[in-house]
Amino acid sequence: MKESYLFDYINENEFHKLERSLKKYNMLAYKKLNFEYYPKLKEGNFLGKLVSTNQSKGTKTYELKLPSDVLFEKVHGDITLHYVIYEQERIVMLDTISPEDILTEGHQSELVTYKGVMVSKEHADKDIFKINLLNMLEKR
Repeated sequence: MKESYLFDYINENEFHKLERSLKKYNMLAYKKLNFEYYPKLKEGNFLGKLVSTNQSKGTKTYELKLPSDVLFEKVHGDITLHYVIYEQERIVMLDTISPEDILTEGHQSELVTYKGVMVSKEHADKDIFKINLLNMLEKR
């Protein structure tokens, strides 16, 4: 029987905050992460793009793009899981989920939405402008 990989965290509390915010504001990405991607990672099927390799430490760093709404991606960027593989120890070190700023802000306080997209309280004008601009471009 093949031995599975164990999950560990660089900062467990912060990672779980980002996960809870992802669950609240983007259920599709959360479900894919928990029910499809995590089991594959535990089996040793490393998903996403290999970003870097460190031969001396025996690590590989990956970025896995999670599914999201197209408008959300254009306003805030791709939702990406960052993780490091320690092959000798058989550990998947979960680093972070980006975009961290909007997910952290969503965890700290309730975010409002505008036309179905989360709007940051810090950059509300900028986010609303982007959403309106993208909607105007789509109508053309």
